[in-house]
Amino acid sequence: MTKAPDGRRRPPTGALPPTEPLTASQVQQNAAAKRMLRRLVHGENPPTAPMSIVDRLAGSPYANPMIQVGGVDTSARKTIDFALHLAESMFRYGAGALEVETSIIAITAALGLKHIEVDITNQSVAINYAPKDQTPITLLRVVRSWTNNYAGLAQVHQLVTEIVAGGVGRDEAVRRLDDIVRSSKPFPRWMVTVAFAVFAAVFVGVLGGGLGASAVAFVSNLLVSFLARRLSRWRTPDFFITASCAFLVTFIALLVSRFGSPVGIQIAPEIVVVGGILLLLPTGRLVSSVQDAINGFPVTAAGRFLSTILTFGALVTGIAVGFVVVAKTGMEPIDVTKTFPPAYPWWAIGVFVAIAVVAIGITEQTTWKLLLPTAAVGVIGYLVLIGGEALGIGPRFSPALAAVVIGLLGRVVALRMGAPQLVVAVPAALILLPGLTIFRSMYVLTIEESDILLGAGGMLNAGAIVLGVAAGIVLGDTLARPLTRSLASNERRRARRR
Repeated sequence: MTKAPDGRRRPPTGALPPTEPLTASQVQQNAAAKRMLRRLVHGENPPTAPMSIVDRLAGSPYANPMIQVGGVDTSARKTIDFALHLAESMFRYGAGALEVETSIIAITAALGLKHIEVDITNQSVAINYAPKDQTPITLLRVVRSWTNNYAGLAQVHQLVTEIVAGGVGRDEAVRRLDDIVRSSKPFPRWMVTVAFAVFAAVFVGVLGGGLGASAVAFVSNLLVSFLARRLSRWRTPDFFITASCAFLVTFIALLVSRFGSPVGIQIAPEIVVVGGILLLLPTGRLVSSVQDAINGFPVTAAGRFLSTILTFGALVTGIAVGFVVVAKTGMEPIDVTKTFPPAYPWWAIGVFVAIAVVAIGITEQTTWKLLLPTAAVGVIGYLVLIGGEALGIGPRFSPALAAVVIGLLGRVVALRMGAPQLVVAVPAALILLPGLTIFRSMYVLTIEESDILLGAGGMLNAGAIVLGVAAGIVLGDTLARPLTRSLASNERRRARRR
């Protein structure tokens, strides 16, 4: 036994194994093990820490923006005003809520504002800037009008890309945005009117109508365009404009069926009405509402869905009034269950689809350089549609599969051409929407009162197809993100070289 300095006796240590000092590599291994254990137990971030708003840019063309520093916070109000003006322009031109949100986050982050929160509803955008120990700024912009201008939307997308790349300052960006807003649309009004009628004519051919039915659809849609323009000048609400146009299309088609066409060709009124009301159907708005719901914007989706329901109600009203008026002439009820075999070979229908997509692009005021690529994407989607039906996938799943392909190709083509995905995907996917099913269901609901359940079932079936198309476009866009990272980076690299 040995004695300690305080006089106590200590037990002998000769029986304990001798210890050797740790080497440098062992010390490093122990430290690494402790760090890994700490990560497993606590995590790198607190479990309740909020997600950084810049993380919303992951997967978008604006990921990892180049931050412009140097006295930006002193003029935060001007930056927020610019962001709201840009967001309003995007909404007016037809952008979805996700595109607007990512654009706001990207440009505010690139221009040096960090403490930003964005709130988007159906027709308003709010930005809150609340830096620590400073007076917060909250601004709101309400969007009160909409217009078809995909060309302007593509220019705004290009501007945001250059801001994120660090090649454009705020003052230059404000000037360029003003130029975009003031610039004229690429196509004159008369060309849009003709394109509207051409789409109806060729789509009637796609559905199985002959030359006579296409001619009637062309003329009726010219008259619809003139009527809608005149009612708009009189400040008529959109509900009554849509109802009046649906009534005119139905009235013309049924009169031609009752008294015959000028050239003596027998024309089925059902297919003429379908071609006439297809561009009046708010299916594009319904697709946008579904996309907003999928992307996490329920309030915006609900607002758009309500306006969609009102438009469907206007179409039902116009069709019902048309049938009631024409029925006074003694015309027999039409057979909405009648099917139409293809009137042209498959290659001719493919050409019709391409022409229809180009016509849609003109009505949406897209750029000249995007017309043919969008038509190519639409034709590929149509081939996938008929291929899926030939394989027995089913009438509901085939449009969804075609929409996935269109969404994927739309993102690749659009980013390569310097535009957002919807500029290509939405016109190309319009051919997938069930216009004939919607018309038949509306007719049964309004005219054939004994078959209300049949009409409701048809509307549910059409709604399922529309939901599948919308979800397919979103899924295709998501699947294309790994394939377009290099495209986004190349676009931003070109912007920096300018």
